[in-house]
Amino acid sequence: MAPGRAGNGAAGQFLLPAMLLLLLVAGFPLARTIELSFSDARLGESDWSWVGIDNYRAVLTDPGWWTAVGNTLFFSVVSVAIETALGMVFALVMDARLPGRGLIRAAVLVPWAIPTVVSAQIWNWMFNDIYGVLNKMLMGVALIHQPIAWTADPNLVMWAIILVDVWKTTPFMALLLLAALQFVPTELKEAAEIDGVGPVAVFFRVTLPLIRPALLVAIIFRLLDALRIFDAIYVLTGNNEGTMSMSIYARRELMDFQDAGGGSAAATLLFLTIAVLIGLYLTLARGTLSREEA
Repeated sequence: MAPGRAGNGAAGQFLLPAMLLLLLVAGFPLARTIELSFSDARLGESDWSWVGIDNYRAVLTDPGWWTAVGNTLFFSVVSVAIETALGMVFALVMDARLPGRGLIRAAVLVPWAIPTVVSAQIWNWMFNDIYGVLNKMLMGVALIHQPIAWTADPNLVMWAIILVDVWKTTPFMALLLLAALQFVPTELKEAAEIDGVGPVAVFFRVTLPLIRPALLVAIIFRLLDALRIFDAIYVLTGNNEGTMSMSIYARRELMDFQDAGGGSAAATLLFLTIAVLIGLYLTLARGTLSREEA
């Protein structure tokens, strides 16, 4: 047997227990959810019958579902874009040889260490139009002249949610990008600087191309998380249809309406949406990398 094939066989044997565990933990619940999505099952009731695609038809013809889809996509694109840009800035700062670099790294990671529900509730208090500290700060520097109900204003509430998520998750992006920056050879940057290339040009011509694969992975991780957003939005606005995400819609159908079939259909559509979007992103990213390597 060829060495390569032997190595692949050994790798498969080592991965088999993990794959079986993953199949039990994730595969069975997913299969059960898909099964219930074709039924008229009610929460807490054991008797149900098949209804075909009626649940999917009901979800896809519900304007609330499409509002949730739009909210989720808007939130995901905007928050991930901002977090990527800020994460890159913080990663470059933490990678620089600055005094107190260890303290800076620890301080940046503090928001990420706080549980999402806790951080969302903290921001909920800060957003309060009566006793919230955010309004007091902005009024103190004359940026606003009267308190703003951040989570009650339809024009501001989604941006308030995005602010909470950016504050919470930017450190995650910064940590991933910092790890990528650690593997960029300093000789290449020093050679470019000796040739008279400025720091901005060094970043775009040397650093960014080398960390682009890691950057794409970091964006995928954040997109997967953002598209499933539930906790921050639910803590800040509950079941408000103006900010409802696809996850909150599925939870409402399942828990509030006791409709296990409809909730399962919404959850399955959420899974398919994420799979399609991530598949498209990976295809486009691989095409871009292939053209650059060619």
